[in-house]
Amino acid sequence: MTAAELFKMAQTIKTPNGEEMVLLPKAAFEQLRQSVADAEEDAEDVAIYDARKLDAGGLAPLPAEVTMALLRGERRIRAVRKWRNVTQQHLAEAAKITQGHLSDLETGRRSTTVETAKLIAKALGVPLGWIESDA
Repeated sequence: MTAAELFKMAQTIKTPNGEEMVLLPKAAFEQLRQSVADAEEDAEDVAIYDARKLDAGGLAPLPAEVTMALLRGERRIRAVRKWRNVTQQHLAEAAKITQGHLSDLETGRRSTTVETAKLIAKALGVPLGWIESDA
């Protein structure tokens, strides 16, 4: 069954307090659960591949959380910053750039220069290649 077919089977109901809930047949729910498990397994395989690929290039492997964020479409600088649990403002100050500049780098509105990548990598305490490949 396709995802579209599964979603057509869903029914929306409202509880007495106004909360919306979705009902699915158990078979549809189980298929969705399996799809999620398969996607997680695929993501783990990609993380292993990514780690080996970076290792081959002489870099330390990316943490799984960073790889997962990349798979969700985040840009590398943002993924590494969030993995380090650093705010944009803090990283921008440490890298001696403006928060707006960092935001533009994270969204792809601006390209990362080698010099800026060096500053960001140093501020985050990660190998330059982790940041530079976003350039």
